[in-house]
Amino acid sequence: MSTEKMNTQKKEPLVWDDKYILMVRDLKKYFPIKGGMMNRVIGQVRAVDGVTFNLARGTTMGLVGESGCGKTTTGRTILRLSGEKTGGDVLFNGKEVYDLSKAELRNARTKMQIIFQDPFSSLSPRLPVGEIIGEAVREHNLVPKEEYEEYIDKVMDNCGLQPFHKDRYPHEFSGGQRQRICIARALALNPEFVVCDEPVSALDVSIQAQIINLLNELQEKYKLTYLFISHDLSVVEHISDTVGVMYLGNLVEYGAKEDIFAHPLHPYTEALFSAIPVPDPTAKMNRIVLEGSIPSPANPPSGCKFHTRCKHCTKRCMEEAPKQHEVEKGHYVVCHLYDK
Repeated sequence: MSTEKMNTQKKEPLVWDDKYILMVRDLKKYFPIKGGMMNRVIGQVRAVDGVTFNLARGTTMGLVGESGCGKTTTGRTILRLSGEKTGGDVLFNGKEVYDLSKAELRNARTKMQIIFQDPFSSLSPRLPVGEIIGEAVREHNLVPKEEYEEYIDKVMDNCGLQPFHKDRYPHEFSGGQRQRICIARALALNPEFVVCDEPVSALDVSIQAQIINLLNELQEKYKLTYLFISHDLSVVEHISDTVGVMYLGNLVEYGAKEDIFAHPLHPYTEALFSAIPVPDPTAKMNRIVLEGSIPSPANPPSGCKFHTRCKHCTKRCMEEAPKQHEVEKGHYVVCHLYDK
């Protein structure tokens, strides 16, 4: 996927490009830290601290990184599920998501959906499956009443569920079936963009493959666009067209899947990819072990946030935050090693 380089330092309005369904520039989301006798704000957790990328229609972007790097918060902030953003721009189909009125946001909800990580806790135990999937369909009046049951049956069939499952409750299903219910609930609204928040991490490996194949089939059938958040780099390589690597709230590398996996540029990306298991037991792993601990997002280090764990660290890395560089066409990295 081609990507337009954006200068996040400038504050001019973000110019919409119709080939993208989503354009994100310098997105920030901070959470307050409160304390003291008066419970005042004494600090901020910089969960997302300046994320920039474009997502083309009908493609999948994989978002990877360590636990706590801000992947899930990025997805939820894009969908306006975490309160107000702290800064930046989020354009969906040319409109700023955070400028939408209540009525406009209600309509946009049908076009932007999310599949949550845990299929156990994201389904109401008090509702039968048919009601879980059809609740939003009825709320948004997507189909006439006389076509409602047939429509829900079709959605369930597309996700590998049978019509007689409608009267059952979530606890009667396996983990894989529950995730199919979550997918059916999201797709019932005919969305254009779906945030997949680690949708297979809680499933067995054999079931993971079924769910990934299902997502691929549905994407091809309905021309869906995915933001796929995951820890599993093998899954990301299989499903993604582009890949973004996050570290401590920042996107440190971004580009086409083939470029990222064949030629990782950022030292953090190299270390992350070196941990991918190799199926050959006789193969020698060139594992890069990062020393030190992950800094706190409430008190990130100055300069490059990765400098406390980077073997290439210089004095400049400690003092000056690196800028985004396009090292090869569509392949961006945020690192002083590539300053020209």
